[in-house]
Amino acid sequence: MRYTDIGIDLGTASILVYIKGKGVVLKEPSVVAFDVDTNRIKAIGEDARLMLGRTPGNIKAVRPLRQGVISDYTVTEKMMKYFIQKALGKKSFRRPRIVVCVPSGVTEVEKKAVEDATYEAGARDVSLIEEPIAAAIGAGIDIRKPCGNMIVDIGGGTTDVAVISLGGTVVSDSIKIAGDDFDDAIVRYMRKKHNLLIGERTAEDIKIKIGTAYRDDDDEEMEMEVNGRNLVTGLPRKVRVTSNETEEALRETTAQIVETIHSVLEKTPPELAADIADRGIVLTGGGALLRGLEDLIKDKTGINCMTADDPMTCVAIGTGKYVEILSDI
Repeated sequence: MRYTDIGIDLGTASILVYIKGKGVVLKEPSVVAFDVDTNRIKAIGEDARLMLGRTPGNIKAVRPLRQGVISDYTVTEKMMKYFIQKALGKKSFRRPRIVVCVPSGVTEVEKKAVEDATYEAGARDVSLIEEPIAAAIGAGIDIRKPCGNMIVDIGGGTTDVAVISLGGTVVSDSIKIAGDDFDDAIVRYMRKKHNLLIGERTAEDIKIKIGTAYRDDDDEEMEMEVNGRNLVTGLPRKVRVTSNETEEALRETTAQIVETIHSVLEKTPPELAADIADRGIVLTGGGALLRGLEDLIKDKTGINCMTADDPMTCVAIGTGKYVEILSDI
């Protein structure tokens, strides 16, 4: 009987589990709700996400991963155990071999925390893979060739920018600015511009429905109604928000991502830089779905930019394919 091989994209915003031969079998938010008094877990995943900002005093909904690294070890371990069991089903008696992907800028201590949590969650063997490499594999790029590919993986907590050639990373940088920071920027903007206090779930809704990173005269302006609390009167209030306003709200955050891309390009060897100019920049991760991001990067760098076919699952699929490579060794 063969062992089960699993690839896990351990993201700040969501966890994706890939099983060899089946593909991505599970995708859930990395949120845990627990009772503060008894320390017992009440909900994990989507059920817990629905509780964010809506819990009574004794129940706390938390994200145990912050900016791509473990911020609460015990909760992460329980969450991983739950997701692994859910993905495998009740019939599995064998401890799986697991590959987990981590941001390119993590320290040895942070890597050790991920390894230990995965072993505690029931793994027989643990391997780690860097996010840009996994994203490139998942996006269908043949990373073994001697030519430069630039990957920009925008997750929930970190943005990884890397130039990959011959199966390895040549130049890379990782910044702790990504999808969550887009939400925070919208919360701050609503507070400052409209005197309206909104929660992170509402901010995420705004980002998904009308959020934009680049303003073009030809683009149609979108708008939506937002509910929140008026900071002056303290009463609930509705405000209409436009896509142009979201561009203004996100300008500073998206500029930092462009700056990181610029700095990685500056450090890239000339032959590989020529390849990138020819082949373009590939965007992966949930943050890549932000409207206008491709246009913004192309405008600022002069290099063509494209988003992978299914940016949200690229890292999980790449991690899974890496599992298959390992299992064939």
